[in-house]
Amino acid sequence: MPPLNLSEQKVAEYKKRAAELVSKMTLEQKIRQMLHAAPAIEELNIPSYNWWNEALHGVARAGVATVFPQAIGLAASFDEQLLEEVAAAIAVEARAKYNMQQKYGDHDIYKGLTMWTPNINIFRDPRWGRGHETYGEDPFLTSRLGVKFIEGLQGDDENYMNVAACAKHFAVHSGPEGERHSFNAIASTKDLYETYLPAFEAAVKEAKVEAVMGAYNRTNGEPCCGSPTLLQHILRDSWGFDGHVVSDCWAIKDFHEYHHVTANAVESVALAVNSGCDINCGSLFVFLIDAVKQGLVKEETITQAVTRLFTTRMKLGMFDDPNSITFNQITYDQVDTKEMQKLNERTVQETVVLLKNDGILPLNKQKLKTIGVLGPNANSRRALEGNYEGTASRYITVLEGIQDYVGDDVRVMFSEGCHLYKKAFSTLGLENDRIAEAKGVCEQSDAVVVVLGLDADLEGEEGDTGNQFASGDKLDLELPGYQNELLKVACESGKPVILVVLSGSALNLSYADEHAAAIIQGWYPGSRGGKGIAELIFGEYSPSGKLPVTFYRSSEELPAFTDYSMENRTYRYMKQEALYPFGFGLSYTTFELAPAELSAQEVNENGVTIKTTITNNGHYAGSETVQVYVQAVDVKGAPNWQLKALKKYKLNKGETKQVELQLPISAFSLYDDEGVRKVEAGLYRIYVGCSQPDSRSVKLLNQSPQLFEVKAHSTTIIG
Repeated sequence: MPPLNLSEQKVAEYKKRAAELVSKMTLEQKIRQMLHAAPAIEELNIPSYNWWNEALHGVARAGVATVFPQAIGLAASFDEQLLEEVAAAIAVEARAKYNMQQKYGDHDIYKGLTMWTPNINIFRDPRWGRGHETYGEDPFLTSRLGVKFIEGLQGDDENYMNVAACAKHFAVHSGPEGERHSFNAIASTKDLYETYLPAFEAAVKEAKVEAVMGAYNRTNGEPCCGSPTLLQHILRDSWGFDGHVVSDCWAIKDFHEYHHVTANAVESVALAVNSGCDINCGSLFVFLIDAVKQGLVKEETITQAVTRLFTTRMKLGMFDDPNSITFNQITYDQVDTKEMQKLNERTVQETVVLLKNDGILPLNKQKLKTIGVLGPNANSRRALEGNYEGTASRYITVLEGIQDYVGDDVRVMFSEGCHLYKKAFSTLGLENDRIAEAKGVCEQSDAVVVVLGLDADLEGEEGDTGNQFASGDKLDLELPGYQNELLKVACESGKPVILVVLSGSALNLSYADEHAAAIIQGWYPGSRGGKGIAELIFGEYSPSGKLPVTFYRSSEELPAFTDYSMENRTYRYMKQEALYPFGFGLSYTTFELAPAELSAQEVNENGVTIKTTITNNGHYAGSETVQVYVQAVDVKGAPNWQLKALKKYKLNKGETKQVELQLPISAFSLYDDEGVRKVEAGLYRIYVGCSQPDSRSVKLLNQSPQLFEVKAHSTTIIG
């Protein structure tokens, strides 16, 4: 069933009221309302409002809030319902904080109800620093998770939104960070519609997202925040978007300063507003006064933009009796509750991915006297957080999680071993000045947990404090500093080594794949991540996370970072074998799919329904995601195969559940070079299993997805 949205009657009422209110404003007042820090208009009883707020994985940058796993970790859950549940929890905390802040007259930045979340760009290249803000490399997975996250944020009330979501960054945006203010992303029509736009289309058409944020870069020559193609032709005319568009922060000045598509600030604001950008994150829109005087922008265009903005504020209940709005009854004591902490811990369990296990895991603490914990991320709070983060009331690092779990029963010895990226800790010491301590810990330990990776100071957004390399992007896929040397010391000690990687992106784990006993990809697991990872190590639950990105062996396998063609990128188009493939993740238990049945042997307007059962044959309760991939065999230039259906099932040991997944006719469609979506006549393969059908996944899991072949007897245009 489609989600409950605001009733059409209510939306029409809000639009009418907004238009009436805006009609009372002067031109200058209207223009000031188009800035992210909109001032009060006292004579109209309009309070000041700051549109800029963030909620990527929890309410951000405004004090205490639940810090959930970073977005890329949420994506690894492969669980639509979990993302909706997490987003709904974030919305509760956002309202609770907003209601409290309003009570005390705090209208500052990061204190509003308009959340510039989620980031549904495609993580096409693992070097991109902001990739951990996304849901990975696949347009279908990103679409499904993005829709549910938006629905969770906005809520299902017929009268008001809880908070307003914003899909960003529209569109074709994924680095390089250092060039984003001047970069021109060139994408073919086919790649545009097949890879870069589907998640945004789903956000608009299915989730009814309230806002869309433009990107800094140009796309095919047009600056995204002033692109008639993106903002008018595609977003509003083709998709019917009815919300408001916000620029990325200070992106409008890039038009004349870096993109050189306009001559000055006046021309830049005119291009943005005439193309459909309604609100400026920044202050350049003050030049709209001059743009109107010079005849570059009509006042009616400004009126339309401001009406959209006040429609959003009315949908949020900002001009109604507070007592009439259910969301206003959410009180500040609903922030950081025990229930939120439990949801956070459960979320960690769903998002961690087990990449390798030679049988060492789970550890039995009864058989251990001493466990060694090494690595610069072992006791790092920063490695828990990711970026666009809030402030937790308590953090549990991996070291602390292990210490808490084993208590006094097992001794825990710790050494950072090396700095995260510097050559030494001490400015007076020699390079690699903690390696002897690490060797001493290994010698004393029965097993060694090595916690390596990155943090959001190394991979993140251009301009963020602390980025050490390439404006937030990675230069390559290698562990920085002396981390690899530390891992080698641990592995060469002869003790079993469990590698825990805390990072927001794929790294080259080839050495660990050959030498470590187990590998856990923990992402940036949130404030309570250390507890969840420790519980995984000691078998309190069975892992169920899947990779939302491909793990390559080297950046040398990749096309140029600046090349936006999808050729040889991601699992959909890559030619080489992955180190760890998209969709892959191990478990402590075993699942079996019964032979599936298809509702049809040919592709028609009803699509294909897949029915089977899944059984947990192992010794643990656990969850498994059934994944369905479709491959167009006879279409030249088609992807290898594409994820087109998924569902996560939770089963007790010995339990069997019915599986039913639907492939609509659109699941078999591809775009041609002119942007026409069609199902070509020919043969299609359907793969039903718990992974991709690639050779590496089959080898790692020792099982192949079930293969079915269906035919389309004629070409069908998908409208």
